[in-house]
Amino acid sequence: MSTPTFRFPCMISVCLIASSAYSAVSFEKDLLPVITKKCVDCHKAPHVENGQKKEPKAGLRLDASWAILKGSENGPVLTPGAPDKSGIYESVTLPKDDDGHMPSKGEDLTKEEIALLKKWIEEGADFGGWVGSVEGMPAGAMTESAKPYKPRPHDLFYAALEKEVKPLSDGVLAKAKAAGAQVSPVKVDSPLVRVDFLTGVSKCDDAKVAEILPLKENIVQLDLGRTIITDGALKTIGQLPRLVSLDLRQTKITDAGLESLIGLKKLETLNLYGTEITDAGLKHLSKIKSLKNVHLWQSKATKPGVKELSAAIPGIKVSIE
Repeated sequence: MSTPTFRFPCMISVCLIASSAYSAVSFEKDLLPVITKKCVDCHKAPHVENGQKKEPKAGLRLDASWAILKGSENGPVLTPGAPDKSGIYESVTLPKDDDGHMPSKGEDLTKEEIALLKKWIEEGADFGGWVGSVEGMPAGAMTESAKPYKPRPHDLFYAALEKEVKPLSDGVLAKAKAAGAQVSPVKVDSPLVRVDFLTGVSKCDDAKVAEILPLKENIVQLDLGRTIITDGALKTIGQLPRLVSLDLRQTKITDAGLESLIGLKKLETLNLYGTEITDAGLKHLSKIKSLKNVHLWQSKATKPGVKELSAAIPGIKVSIE
C-alpha cells in the first residue's frame, strides 16, 4: 500500500450507514487484521525470499506503528486527524485503474474497511499501545508513536452534535430525494447530514424545503443558494435544531423572514450574498449569538449596520465587500 503522489482526493459517493458514532476504532482489533491480510506482504521489513532480498515497496512498512508514522520514501503517509492529508487513506480510495491505487494486487479493502480506516485517522490515529515489529526501529521511535493527538475544536463540536442522533432511514431519505434534495453525510460514519438542491435550484421552492423537515434532527449544513424560496422556507429552516451552516445566497428572502432563524442556537455560518437584506435584517441576526461568520456581499446592508451587528456578537466576522 505505497503512498501515491498527492493530489486532490477523488469524489467518492458514500451511503449513509448506521453506526455507533462514538465507539472508537481499535487499530489492533479492527484494522491490523485487514492490513496484515491485504497490505503487509508488500510492506514489511526487508527479508529474503527465494534467495533474494526484498525491500518494502516505496520504502513503506506497515508492520509496525513507528514505521507507519515514519512513512515512505516519498514522505509521511499518515496525518492524525486528517484523512484527506494521509496517503495511506487516499491510496485505497483511488480508482482501480489509477497507478496509485492500493493494494496494487490482490483483494481491495471493502467500503466498510475503508470507512474504519478513515474514522481511525479522524479520531487521531491511535495505535493503542500496538508497536509491531521492532526490526530496524530507530532510537526514540517508540516515544514518537505515542504522541497524543489533540482533537480540533471543530471535531469536538460536531461530536457533541451527533449525540443521541439516529441515522436516517431509507424511507426518509427516499422521500427527500424525491423532493429534489441531495443528502450526504458530513463524514462517512456520521448521522449528521448536508442537504442541498443544487441539481434543481429553479424548482426548489418553499414546498420543496418543507419536504426535508423529517430530516430536521440530522441536518447541520443546508445550501439553498439560487433557489426560488421565499420567507416561507425560513419558517421550516427555523425548525432545524442542529443547523450549523446555512447558504441563502441570491434568494428572495427578506428582512422580516430572518426573524424565523432566531431560534437556531447552533448556527455559525450564514451566507446572504446577493440578497435584499438590509440593516433591519441584521437586527434579527444580532439575536443569534452562535453566529461566527456572515457574508453580505452585494446585499443592501451597510457598514454602520455591520458595526452594530459586530457589537452585538463579539468576535463575529462579517464580510460586506
